[in-house]
Amino acid sequence: MSSAQEQGPQALTRRPSRSAATTTFSMEVFDNEVVPSSLQSIAPILRVAAEIEHERPRVAYLCRFYAFEKAHRLDQSSSGRGVRQFKTSLLQRLERDNAASLSSRVKKTDAREIESFYGQYYEHYVRALDKGEQADRAQLGKAYQTAGVLFEVLCAVNKSEKVEEVAPEIIAAARDVEAKKVIYSPYNILPLDSAGASQAIMQLDEIKAAVGALRDTRGLSWPASYDHQKHKAGEGDILDWLRAMFGFQARGPHLKTEILIAYDAVWLLPQGQQEVQQRKMLYMGLYLLIWGEAANVRFMPECLCYIFHNMAYELHGLLAGNVSIVTGENIKPSYGGDDESFLRKVITPIYRVIEKEAKLSKNGKAPHSAWCNYDDLNEYFWSSDCFSLGWPMRDDGDFFKSTRDLKQGRQASGGKTGSTGKSSFVETRTFWHNFRSFDRLWTFFILALQAMVIIAWNGISLLDIFRKDVLYNLSSIFITAAFLRFLQSMLDLILNFPGYHRWKFTDVMRNVLKIIVSLAWSIILPLCYLHENNSLAFGRIKDVLSFLNQFKGIPPLYLMAVALYLLPNLLAAVFFIFPMLRRWIENSDWLIIRFLLWWSQIKPLVKPTKDVMSIKRVQYSWHEFFPDAKNNYGAVVALWLPVILVYFMDTQIWYAIFSTLCGGVIGAFDRLGEIRTLGMLRSRFQSLPGAFNTYLVPSDKTKKRGFSLSKRFDEIPIALDMAAQFRHKDTDLWRRICADEYMKCAVIECYESFKLVLNALVVGETEKRIIGTIIREVESHTSKNTFLANFRMGPLPTLCKKFVQLVEILKDADQAKQNTVVLLLQDMLEVVTRDMMVNEIRELVELGHGSKDSGKQLFANTDSRPAIIFPPVVTAQWEEQIKRLYLLLTVKESAINVPTNLEARRRMTFFTNSLFMNMPRAPRVRKMLSFSVMTPYYSEETVYSKSDLQMENEDGVSIIYYLQKIFPDEWDNFMERIQCKDESEIYEIEENVLQLRHWVSLRGQTLCRTVRGMMYYRRALKLQAFLDMARESEILEGYKAVTIPSEEDKKSQRSLYAQLEAVADMKFTYVATCQNYGNQKRDGDRRATDILNLMVNNPSLRVAYIDEVEEREGAKAQKVYYSVLVKAVDNLDQEIYRIKLPGAAKIGEGKPENQNHAIIFTRGEALQTIDMNQDNYLEEAFKMRNLLEEFNEDHGVRPPSILGVREHIFTGSVSSLAWFMSNQETSFVTIGQRVLARPLKVRFHYGHPDVFDRIFHITRGGISKASRGINLSEDIFAGFNSTLRRGNITHHEYIQVGKGRDVGLNQISLFEAKVACGNGEQTLSRDIYRLGHRFDFFRMLSCYFTTTGFYMVVLTVYAYLYGRLYLSLSGFERAIMRFARSRGDNALRAAMASQSLVQLGLLMALPMVMEIGLERGFRTASGDIIIMQLQLAAVFFTFSLGTKVHYFGRTVLHGGAKYRATGRGFVVRHEKFAENYRMYSRSHFTKGLELMVMLIVYQIYGSAVLDRTSYLFLTFSMWFLVVSWLFAPFLFNPSGFEWQKVVEDWDDWSKWMSNRGGIGVPATKSWESWWEEEQEHLQYTGFLGRFAEVVLSIRFFVYQYGIVYHLHVANNDKSIMVYGLSWLVIVAVMVILKIVSMGRKKFSADFQLMFRLLKLFLFVGFIVTLGILFTFLSLTVGDIFASLLAFLPTGWALLQIAQACRPVVNGLGMWGSVKALGRGYEYIMGLVIFAPVAVLAWFPFVSEFQTRLLFNQAFSRGLQIQRILAGGKKHK
Repeated sequence: MSSAQEQGPQALTRRPSRSAATTTFSMEVFDNEVVPSSLQSIAPILRVAAEIEHERPRVAYLCRFYAFEKAHRLDQSSSGRGVRQFKTSLLQRLERDNAASLSSRVKKTDAREIESFYGQYYEHYVRALDKGEQADRAQLGKAYQTAGVLFEVLCAVNKSEKVEEVAPEIIAAARDVEAKKVIYSPYNILPLDSAGASQAIMQLDEIKAAVGALRDTRGLSWPASYDHQKHKAGEGDILDWLRAMFGFQARGPHLKTEILIAYDAVWLLPQGQQEVQQRKMLYMGLYLLIWGEAANVRFMPECLCYIFHNMAYELHGLLAGNVSIVTGENIKPSYGGDDESFLRKVITPIYRVIEKEAKLSKNGKAPHSAWCNYDDLNEYFWSSDCFSLGWPMRDDGDFFKSTRDLKQGRQASGGKTGSTGKSSFVETRTFWHNFRSFDRLWTFFILALQAMVIIAWNGISLLDIFRKDVLYNLSSIFITAAFLRFLQSMLDLILNFPGYHRWKFTDVMRNVLKIIVSLAWSIILPLCYLHENNSLAFGRIKDVLSFLNQFKGIPPLYLMAVALYLLPNLLAAVFFIFPMLRRWIENSDWLIIRFLLWWSQIKPLVKPTKDVMSIKRVQYSWHEFFPDAKNNYGAVVALWLPVILVYFMDTQIWYAIFSTLCGGVIGAFDRLGEIRTLGMLRSRFQSLPGAFNTYLVPSDKTKKRGFSLSKRFDEIPIALDMAAQFRHKDTDLWRRICADEYMKCAVIECYESFKLVLNALVVGETEKRIIGTIIREVESHTSKNTFLANFRMGPLPTLCKKFVQLVEILKDADQAKQNTVVLLLQDMLEVVTRDMMVNEIRELVELGHGSKDSGKQLFANTDSRPAIIFPPVVTAQWEEQIKRLYLLLTVKESAINVPTNLEARRRMTFFTNSLFMNMPRAPRVRKMLSFSVMTPYYSEETVYSKSDLQMENEDGVSIIYYLQKIFPDEWDNFMERIQCKDESEIYEIEENVLQLRHWVSLRGQTLCRTVRGMMYYRRALKLQAFLDMARESEILEGYKAVTIPSEEDKKSQRSLYAQLEAVADMKFTYVATCQNYGNQKRDGDRRATDILNLMVNNPSLRVAYIDEVEEREGAKAQKVYYSVLVKAVDNLDQEIYRIKLPGAAKIGEGKPENQNHAIIFTRGEALQTIDMNQDNYLEEAFKMRNLLEEFNEDHGVRPPSILGVREHIFTGSVSSLAWFMSNQETSFVTIGQRVLARPLKVRFHYGHPDVFDRIFHITRGGISKASRGINLSEDIFAGFNSTLRRGNITHHEYIQVGKGRDVGLNQISLFEAKVACGNGEQTLSRDIYRLGHRFDFFRMLSCYFTTTGFYMVVLTVYAYLYGRLYLSLSGFERAIMRFARSRGDNALRAAMASQSLVQLGLLMALPMVMEIGLERGFRTASGDIIIMQLQLAAVFFTFSLGTKVHYFGRTVLHGGAKYRATGRGFVVRHEKFAENYRMYSRSHFTKGLELMVMLIVYQIYGSAVLDRTSYLFLTFSMWFLVVSWLFAPFLFNPSGFEWQKVVEDWDDWSKWMSNRGGIGVPATKSWESWWEEEQEHLQYTGFLGRFAEVVLSIRFFVYQYGIVYHLHVANNDKSIMVYGLSWLVIVAVMVILKIVSMGRKKFSADFQLMFRLLKLFLFVGFIVTLGILFTFLSLTVGDIFASLLAFLPTGWALLQIAQACRPVVNGLGMWGSVKALGRGYEYIMGLVIFAPVAVLAWFPFVSEFQTRLLFNQAFSRGLQIQRILAGGKKHK
């Protein structure tokens, strides 16, 4: 026999992967045979070749050769993507390996070679593994698959060599393999084939019952096409029957069987109701099969309902045996028959409609009104129109208009294709949605404002409001309400008009009637209000309404009209109040409270307003078009507008105060922060075991086991000192020991362990008698309370010291130290007998003499029978006991032993604190709800590579060097673990390098960290199941004995290890949705290797991905998409399920589509969604059972549908920015969510630790929405959807999950831009509209101010400054101040000098202060807030406000919302000036410069303030805003003020500005490309968006109009001609620029001299013109600077208008000039911003101060940031 045969199966055995519990990762693995998607069928052959190559190279060669032949047959023309390259590469390898493999061939021919190997493989590997119940099922299944491939290759080789006969034993083996291949098919969790019945998970009672019920197919008629052999064998089940009848995919039922079994294990009906049970399972199975194959249609729950109800009706007919009236035969399903018929005939046509509409969106750039999103298509099935589709669905139905036109070829004719059309709601881009969605809020605000203005205007006190004249005036609010109702009706019609072709007649009539009625009331109420009492037209009516005359002063007809107008509202109020009387408190005197709050703002403005309106003969500074206008309304508007805007937004402030107080009180009652330091933990330590038992140990186990926390380990040294110095009675000493319960337990445990160690160690007969005598003596005197009289306590510490040395040796179990053990035992005996015992014991003396007489030393192994066993038999139990005993004897309470790691302290305190919070008791693991965790992943970092760790940035800083400084203690621990003293030693061993990569990855925001954290759930469940299921003896052996099982336990399906694995698998599933994994594998991407490595080291991890496969139909190749689930088997990925999709999965937003395709692979009743940048902790995983029990708790009228969970932001220590972001996010996910959930009841879905009721959501559209653009913030729409569909969302803070956040300013800004864009889209959405109309008034208020209402802040600044600009430039402010001084009117002067902007920054920080104070103490909170302010946190938050407002406004007006990848790396690098300019130019710099120009103009021309101090006081907050917006990117940019970096930045920016753009030139390389990209939103906006942009740009013309009249050259001329002539300057400048531009193009190359003469002529002309102006027209230098302030805004306005009207400008051929003008403005803005930065960079201390400012937190933890930023290379 050959050497290969002699090696047997061991030669073929792979090294098993390590336990999932370990954090030490095995060597990287990957399937290197990358196969094109169209040749996937040959991948198993290549895998087999790679597996056996080291054993039989020639057989591997034959496998590859057969794979090449098969690939050629599949694609002879090599037209598939990558096929030609693959075949060429494989052919080259075959040519290279042929000679070498041929020389190593054992047999004479290839046919005999492979036949020999096949026989060997079958006998020595397959048969060897097949050991019945003891077999490793995964290895055996893989072996059968490999054997099947080998036989396929064998047949091919025989055919090519024309071998006609094959040995009979080979044929028999092949038949056995073919039969077993089906049995041992790959499985996910439950091995449902016949071979899997013996697996531990299949032996669980609930699983066995569910499987039995599912396989109960009695009474079901199987179709003729079904495999009856399979049915007779009992392998068919209910889902197989449904698949056969309704045409589902072949692999689909296997997946749904597993899910259905998981449900049935909980929901099974009592015995005796099999028929009812079978029917329910049939209907449940039918829905799950429909849902599983629905793909993108899963986002349309009503569409699924339509399909399900029709198919359920057919199922009912099948079960009832109904007969068709037409054919007289039994009813058959409409879409039954072959496999995939349901996918082809039902799902695919609907998918094509979705896909067609998605293409119309132009990747989210088209207006929402131009295409139908998921909601529009789903709402088609809300109406009775859907029944016109019929069943089977008609191709000519309205729903299929768009795809029907494509089929009929109408698109080719150029005509517009049909469309299903928008539903009853259209997402039109306009800010009016804010009013339309929350009309009740705005109506309330406006009416309250009107009432307060009326009262203040009349100058009466609040007690006089019941005067008839006041009541008459106040009653005018009903007229305003009628007008607002009319506005609402018009908006409903106008904004929904794009969906008119889906309107029915009743919809049109409803809208028309609403408008008519509201218009009628808008006319009737004013007429009735104004008519005279003696009006003849109302004479008779007046007589009828005479009883209303008692309200004198108010026309009775008006009262009657108001009563009729209010009647519907009163009825609605009655219907609202009486069914829910508990809400009567909410209907308290809210109006009065609001009234009092705003009275202080409005009343002081009334008298100044009257004074302003009374001013006559104003001497205007400009040309006034209406000089004789009465009441000066322009000035009144300028005065009141900021106040009104503040009035509208100040509810945000009151909400901040309310949420702070309410959240703080609720948090205190929830017992948050009770344990926030280790000192507090020690003070509560005695009560911790009881709390632990109460909440984390199931009640039925508490009494039985008495399981509790370990006692403290610092009591034995204290007890020793006490005993050694004690001189009184035994009872006194014992009383002092018992005074501390922990000390008493520690002493008893130490004594018992002492006896146990000696009993295990000493086996000699004499020695055992001596030890037994001493122990009896000790216990006898102890029981008689005479111990201290017979034993001296002074030598006790010496005895303890010797015993500690002995225990330390036992820990190491070093055979070489046996003699030391003997000496220690002899020393201990002498200490006891000679030093401690007062009286000699005769028995001990005799035994001692006996040993001396025999010449034998005690404890020494001198004869055939040993005296001691060393090292003793080591078990997991023994190791645990020795470690614990060592801790008891050695640990002393000391400050140095407190965990130095801050994270360890935080975790300990939070966990112990949570045990005292209110949470449900934990059930046993078998009885808990099962759950899945799902993490969407695209292409983020998985595990950092070695090159990533060593790659240095421009400052010479690598990631590894940076982390060493951030986490110094953790780095020291890591070096100790891998036993390296220097970093260079790590790179000498490959295993250490891999561990280093993972050490770094577990401190970043990587998939590796997330997977490690989520797998803690499984570890926790296994431990908890162990405590539930283990016997007393097994518990005494310790849990570690189970976690490191013997080989026998691993193979046995009845061992405790197997049972724990089974229970954990049944209750927990983790799916990572790595949608690009298939492509990454084919491309050889390192991320695919890392993902596979994660699966290998976490066997229960599943990866779902979308596989794109090229399939050929004749000569035509097409892409086919599959959802695939894989797991790791034998260091390779193994496909479990493959579900065919109707098309590409991603046709909407990427993340929700990724979640949707993988949700079918999740199991259980609950689903936790986890982001890729999250983490988890083992101690928090212990509480998952408690959290899931919340679904069974009483939470009010509706059970919970989403359980909110708090987050811990773990990235706060990187820099000051990261700290600010961490605190802000922490307050949002704690106190913010707490208040939203209780008492406001408007918490939605924000954070990804939230746990969904999976059953609730898979029947209601899933866990997110995916329409392009509108659902950019897909998470919150899950909350909206859940609330609208009668769900209940709660929030729980006794458990938390880690979360990473962005740490650099640019990262943070991108994230906030994404959130703001998402909020802008929310404003337009139907979800917000419906919530705004269906919530009661107070929930509606809460919803508004916590979603879209936050973004209306900066409008107040603009209103205030432009109002002041109007007053100052027009000269009206001077007239007002002159009037005030002449009258001595201080109120008027105060009103003119008041600042109408409240700083929101500090008030918005209130919740953050409260939360920090609540959880860490208010002294800590005060210190943190002070430090934050010193680190310019206010600048950061003000800057962030600008980001949010800019992107919110742009999205609402123009769209362009898109996902912005922020990157999640370690950001401590310097950003170039050009990069900051590109990112913040439009969002901050232009707005900041605009505000700066306004403030300068107001300083020059304003009259309200006469000195600079008053001016600064008045405008301080505005200047703070300007400075924050202009310079925050440089303040928070590392090395932002380092001179060398500033010089490099200037060169880089200049180069970027001068580079030309063009096709293929990225925005980072050229200003022109960036400028074009920055206007992209204007290219796709509609007419309203362009019009709004033009209107908003008109504001810049005010500067020129106002300032030119103040110039000396104007000579106080106020005619309109002055303004007209000022435009000549602009025209002249434009002409000159155009001449220079044209001259450069025409003359600069060939006529250089002429071009120079042209420039000289222009320069001379400019100088001459200036001279004339200075000489004859009184022009001054000040006029020149003032002209810049006047003309620069005008030029910017022209530029903005030209961009908005680009098609027109392009048509005129002026776009080149516009671009040149734009470049000029960019140069000016860049210089203005760059100059102060350069000046500050000249002073070295500024850079040092900035470093301290940015990295203060890191300094406090020992981070040497100066060394980092100066360059870490020299430290390597």
